[in-house]
Amino acid sequence: MNRLELGPLLELEEAGWSALCASRGSAFYGQLMLPEALMVLVNGMVLDRSAVIAGLDDAPPWDSFELAEARTVPVGTDSTALVYRARARRDGDAGPFVALMSSIYRLVEGVPRLALYQQTTLTH
Repeated sequence: MNRLELGPLLELEEAGWSALCASRGSAFYGQLMLPEALMVLVNGMVLDRSAVIAGLDDAPPWDSFELAEARTVPVGTDSTALVYRARARRDGDAGPFVALMSSIYRLVEGVPRLALYQQTTLTH
């Protein structure tokens, strides 16, 4: 991928959600995230890359997810923000988790890497 375009970035996000459904999030995001990257979650937690690697596989897996309304915003010559709506379900939860997501990717040696991920809940 030479540029950060909607289709390939959305495929990365879908692969990340699939990894979370399979309890493989630590390995997936450990490889995708830049060393200085952060995840800002709806519960107020801010996780650096090492915290993601250390604990993401212990999170309850998602059973299903849908991503919609995706769009990109250029952030610089080598960075793009991907914004989308996610709807996901976990077994035992009263209802779905619905949130707006923002992921900022930076192209490093031709490979997109996650710099910042942020969730804004619509259901909690």
